Amino acid sequence: MVILFDEQLIPRNRAHVDIEDRGYQFGDGVYEVIRVYGGNMFCKAQHLSRLERSANEIRLNLPFTLERLDTLLEELVKQNRLREGTIYLQASRGTAPRNHSFPEQARSKVIAYTTEAPRPLETLRQGVRAITEPDLRWLRCDIKSLNLLGAVLAKQKAVDSGCQEAILHRDGQVTEGSSTNVFIVKDGRLATHPADHFILRGITRDVVIELAKELGIPVTERAFSVEELFRADEVLISSTTMEITPIISIDGRKVGSGSPGPLTRQLQTAFEKRISHSASGS
Repeated sequence: MVILFDEQLIPRNRAHVDIEDRGYQFGDGVYEVIRVYGGNMFCKAQHLSRLERSANEIRLNLPFTLERLDTLLEELVKQNRLREGTIYLQASRGTAPRNHSFPEQARSKVIAYTTEAPRPLETLRQGVRAITEPDLRWLRCDIKSLNLLGAVLAKQKAVDSGCQEAILHRDGQVTEGSSTNVFIVKDGRLATHPADHFILRGITRDVVIELAKELGIPVTERAFSVEELFRADEVLISSTTMEITPIISIDGRKVGSGSPGPLTRQLQTAFEKRISHSASGS
């Protein structure tokens, strides 16, 4: 297995990160996760654009252009013969003596590696259970930064409760999941939190909104309450790795009938077609 380490593709066992790398010491960096279907990166341009935006928001200069990064990632996928899986891509501000302020001389560092991962077909068919949890994270959730401790703690609480996701809420309003975006369905209408600084604007989230519009499903980007969440006919979550996953219970309460709903199934079918186009390279 080779990894991308700065601008080189090298064996993983040759890659070493300095103990004073600011990503390690401060979480001073950003990242992306890109899904690969049939050897092709799904929504590649959107992911790279979001990486650049996140980097700009924390005043981090990427060490090379997105075009060069694109080429390197394509070669990474090719050399690892990845057909179904993910690319994890991270940029830190680089290595410098430990000090909170930005170092003047440090050069940002990019690392990327691939992981083989089949699609979560059983989860997509059956749905998952979730809990609700207060959203105690910082107020720049729109930046896909390395600072994930709040999300990690929420996800672990869900796992400890026998669930797969934690749905976060702030001041009574649902924001997003610990690693997903959240949608509700009520009376045939789809709603999800607007893409402001309280949530990460998910790439799959945008695809879901686009597909809903193509299917003629009314969709609104608005904040909704925890009470609306519990009264929803259907609840679904979206992410790069979980695609479009139904939520069948929240805090032990059934969502709708307790089974994946018809509108969710419509969106999943449309998403399957989008994946097929990506996997075929069309």
